Amino acid sequence: MKATYDDVLNAPENKVAEILDGELFLSPRPTPRHATAASSLGGLLWGPFHHGRGGPGGWRILDEPELHLGEHVVVPDLGGWRRERMERVPDEAFFTLPPDWVCEVLSPSTARIDRTRKLRIYREARIGHAWLVDPLARSLEVLRWSDAGWVLLETRTGIDPARIEPFEAIELELGALWTEVDEPAEPR
Repeated sequence: MKATYDDVLNAPENKVAEILDGELFLSPRPTPRHATAASSLGGLLWGPFHHGRGGPGGWRILDEPELHLGEHVVVPDLGGWRRERMERVPDEAFFTLPPDWVCEVLSPSTARIDRTRKLRIYREARIGHAWLVDPLARSLEVLRWSDAGWVLLETRTGIDPARIEPFEAIELELGALWTEVDEPAEPR
């Protein structure tokens, strides 16, 4: 029996409920390491891209948007829409307009689903970019949609600042994503 939106609405409050290929998936709430990576990335993008402070603006960046993409109900950790495609955030509990960018923060319990089913669903919805952030490996994979499938543009690791598509207008402080950032030694 296929899962319905009522299954999502009736899911336990401490779970993230998604419907992928007609099947209900319940994931635990994010761990502190996962939440730190997602919150930090959202914070780095919010000012320059959502509000245009220190950057070009032109985006709507949202935490955990519920996306209704055909029969699928997916909840990426972050989603971003170019303002020319979404002038106003709708006053609904979910979005039917696919974002231009999604970010999944990988955890041991969700990485397989994020890398397989969810990436396929995002590709089918023609979402332009997907980022996969792995807080344990301290890595960021940058994918771009193409007719042939996802193209891996680059993989970033460590804490060095980087300009990363589609937000290459500013340098992102990757070290802010990791809970145990290597701090430079204090001068003596």
